Amino acid sequence: MSSNPSQKRLSVLVSAYACGPGRGSEPGVGWNVARELSRYHHVHVFTRSNNRAAIEQELSDRPNPNLHFTYFDPPGWAAWLPPAQLPHYYSWQIAAYFMARKLLAVQTFDIVHHVTYVRYSSPSFLSLLSIPFVWGPVGGGEQAPKAFSRSFGLRGKGYEFLRNLSHGAGEVDPFTRITAQRSVVARATTADTAHRLERIGAKYVEVSSAIGLPEEEIERLSEYTYPQPSPIRFITIARLLHWKGIHLGIQAFAQVAEKYPCEYRILGKGPERKALDALVDKLGMADRIEFLGERSRDETLQQLSDCHALLHPSLHDSGGFVCLEAMAAGRPVVCLDLGGSAVQVSPETGILVPAKEPKQAVDDLAQAMEQLITDSELRQRLGQAGKTRVQTHFSWKAKGAELSGKYYQYIDIHNLNRANR
Repeated sequence: MSSNPSQKRLSVLVSAYACGPGRGSEPGVGWNVARELSRYHHVHVFTRSNNRAAIEQELSDRPNPNLHFTYFDPPGWAAWLPPAQLPHYYSWQIAAYFMARKLLAVQTFDIVHHVTYVRYSSPSFLSLLSIPFVWGPVGGGEQAPKAFSRSFGLRGKGYEFLRNLSHGAGEVDPFTRITAQRSVVARATTADTAHRLERIGAKYVEVSSAIGLPEEEIERLSEYTYPQPSPIRFITIARLLHWKGIHLGIQAFAQVAEKYPCEYRILGKGPERKALDALVDKLGMADRIEFLGERSRDETLQQLSDCHALLHPSLHDSGGFVCLEAMAAGRPVVCLDLGGSAVQVSPETGILVPAKEPKQAVDDLAQAMEQLITDSELRQRLGQAGKTRVQTHFSWKAKGAELSGKYYQYIDIHNLNRANR
């Protein structure tokens, strides 16, 4: 049935370069969007050949007559390019256009939707088709505020330079601009990306997180019991990269730990580990801050359940699963008011800290952590609101229903634009 019983089922063509059942990150986005849309519409998905085995097994176990796939790779020499890298992805997008032209010769589609990758600075050639084209949510337009660059090491500064250079090159690609201009709607993961999409020609832009959680995972996380109130334990779950802002979290925690019995656990691995170890030693926090390395998903969630709040000081991201997982588990989130975190976390579910410059951010993160340490009612209230917010806005089921209904609006906008030309 459609999201509105009075409306017909649509035929939807989905472009999902990354797509895989039971996966996280981009493959999980591709699979879950397609699966949820198929509850309301007839969905045909373009994806890479390497996704075929897992998808076909899933469809064999749980048949879905409204969900169909076409698998392919870039043609000729391009097929030998490294998968998941930009040249392979770009070439696959070109192949998707010609595949769509063949399919449209024998089948009618009401709308086409580019779902993955969620990269705003790379084009989707499906925008060249004559049917309404929806782009995203796409991300990548987020940047760390300039004042924070002085807190990065040489590696971090080099990374930021190359990242900005890559996105800048993408923005001047005429096909990226055509993609933006021909989108009936460009959906952005963050306000920063929305601004960039408007700058390259997108006329109608929405902000919407690209990710969600399955119902069964939300239910599992909601059953986590709250740990004993002392000592208060904070947790960060992230790769140890400069832009994850863990150095800011450590400095903030050190301020709080001078006054209160509390602990800080950091899960993840990455190139910043040595520098972070040195910072912990310098601050005399080796007995209060524990690096737990990379853990299995079950072990990671167990660690989350053993802590009272998530500290997520990321300086730029399009949106990760960890804030949603923490909220689903009833744990309040302390984060910077930047990027995807600012879309996922609300003042009712966490404390969003302004990020103007490093010292201010550290001081305000420390103040937020102190609030949670000293106010158990605040912790409980934010945690409960987080559960409700995830269930209402960030379950894949809720996101699929919302998007399904919006398709009718997008088609109306497309038809109105054509009539006014």
